[in-house]
Amino acid sequence: MKKTIISRLLHSQSPPFLKPHCYRDSSLFAARIGRFLSTGSEKVDGSSKLEEAEREEFTPPREKLLVLGGNGFVGSHICIEALAHGLNVSCLSRLGKSSLHDPWTNDIVWHQGDLLSPDSLGNALNGVTSVISCVGGFGSNSYMYDINGTANINAIRAASEQGVKRFVYISAADFGLVNYLLKGYFAGKRSTETELLDKFQHGGAILRPGFIHGTRRVGSVRLPLSIIGAPLDMVLQHAKPLTRLPLIGPLFIPPVNVTSVAKVAVRAAVDPAFPSGVVDVYGIRQYSQQNPA
Repeated sequence: MKKTIISRLLHSQSPPFLKPHCYRDSSLFAARIGRFLSTGSEKVDGSSKLEEAEREEFTPPREKLLVLGGNGFVGSHICIEALAHGLNVSCLSRLGKSSLHDPWTNDIVWHQGDLLSPDSLGNALNGVTSVISCVGGFGSNSYMYDINGTANINAIRAASEQGVKRFVYISAADFGLVNYLLKGYFAGKRSTETELLDKFQHGGAILRPGFIHGTRRVGSVRLPLSIIGAPLDMVLQHAKPLTRLPLIGPLFIPPVNVTSVAKVAVRAAVDPAFPSGVVDVYGIRQYSQQNPA
């Protein structure tokens, strides 16, 4: 008798919530049927359980971000920005722990590894949806190429093989004659950019800031770089035509605040609508002033 009643309900002009084809999950359909036929306290309890099941089914996964170079000036600000957005953040460092002692470091998962040894990246990339690399440094030309180029290229290849969705690289703007003096530095960065655009054609973003200012920590000392950077930023942001001058033009590229770089980097890492390709200092300024939808 009960089977006949259910059959008639299903084949009559019943409301959509009783039709099986409206549900991908048969358990949700069964729960709806049980709720419809139940009465009293059973109905209330069934409704509660059903709503809980629906919430669990449609809860979006939490983004997992890996920051390479999270101990550094730019990297630490990116970590802080990412945590403020509720992201699950991890960092890779040679020591496997933070060299900083700020409270936010306790909210980061720290991995030990060396980007010049690609095999050490495996565990750090498990479950990661996006990567931001701030890895770079100065020294001899060969060292600068290794740390700015080879290390980042290894990270890009490993991330691509692991199925990471998006990869953001903090590069550097061209500075004319300075490029020649720091051949290894800029050659490494441009090689990394080429690799990134090849491996992440639809999810790779390259930020090219000039001088980055803000409060930079060197050991226990805090250097207020904004004392110089902020005034230059205000003056040079309106001098874009001067950047086209031969030889000296790049010297007029305006500085940018580290918080702006961090904000845009995190957005580029998690926003699928953020365009792939190179973002110069003017683009960084523009994106940092926008409120993403």
